[in-house]
Amino acid sequence: MLQRIWTLSNLLSASRILLLAPLGYVLLTDVPHGREWGACIMIIAGITDFLDGYLARRLHEVTDFGKIIDPIADKLAAGGGSLMLVLIGALPLWFLLVIVIRDLLILVGGIYIKSKKNIVTQSNWPGKVAVTSIALVMLLSVLGIESLEGLRQAAIWVSVFLMTFSFVLYAQRLFVGSLFAKKG
Repeated sequence: MLQRIWTLSNLLSASRILLLAPLGYVLLTDVPHGREWGACIMIIAGITDFLDGYLARRLHEVTDFGKIIDPIADKLAAGGGSLMLVLIGALPLWFLLVIVIRDLLILVGGIYIKSKKNIVTQSNWPGKVAVTSIALVMLLSVLGIESLEGLRQAAIWVSVFLMTFSFVLYAQRLFVGSLFAKKG
């Protein structure tokens, strides 16, 4: 059982959670080049996000634990990283609130479906694209390059749209699909 939990892909997912500590250190303390170090840490986290799913499929390591740890790692990385960026004034609070509220609703919905149907739901592709867009916003925000501010603002609004779109798809899949499954 343990070997099915601690696969390489699941370890990569868990590493995204662990990367929050050094990210917090470089962003929230007076470290020389802290924002640049923060950008490097975010890029590493993004690579682990790509690799965990790729390796899970390639190495046949798709597990129920992986279906849980990957989206939790995504949510903690997006929420925790965004919180740090809000604290240093690099990201607006409302953007963090959109991320947190969406993710909490998805988490509660997933727990509900698991308790009622004993199904562990997986991330959907629009959700993965939304997480990638959040990562882009975070990267542009941590770098704080003035000539890229227009791109960052556009990325924020595209990200809000993608989060909303993926949330609607999650809600439809989790609740509407669940209602039809009960009738059938």
